[in-house]
Amino acid sequence: MKVALHEVDTGKIVEAIIARAEKKDLPMKRDGWQFTWRSLGKIEGAQFYKLTTIHSPNQVEGMLMLTLINEEMVYMNNIEVASHNYGASGKYDHVAGSLLGFACYQSFEQGRNDYLGFLSFESKTQLIKLYKDKYGATFAMGQKMFFNPSAGKALMKKYLSIDF
Repeated sequence: MKVALHEVDTGKIVEAIIARAEKKDLPMKRDGWQFTWRSLGKIEGAQFYKLTTIHSPNQVEGMLMLTLINEEMVYMNNIEVASHNYGASGKYDHVAGSLLGFACYQSFEQGRNDYLGFLSFESKTQLIKLYKDKYGATFAMGQKMFFNPSAGKALMKKYLSIDF
């Protein structure tokens, strides 16, 4: 799926793609990633997606791990932005938003029954406010959060240019 990233230094729009990641595509912790993606890649049934720019398809800008629980609820196990995209001094903006929008899109594609369009996940404590305020997630309890269908549609419209 094509998405648009914003190059922070220049303000230019950069074409990017979110695509399935093979095990060989999963980044390594020693390269500055927080999660051990190669180990996560061994989890049966997990779906991995990478975000890369059109011009640098071998440079992963962000990663996403989804699983389908009980064949009806999409769960976001992990999401990570490459360290060179962190914060205001990062290379690209909209990496996390694009991956979240894509995860919400998958919740409409793969979700079933009462879970159609819902994306559930657990947040790190320090990110709960960000997920609520910036992306529209709903706090459930503890560290559990979710995107309801309307919040998911808003993310898809903003970051994927999909009007559901």
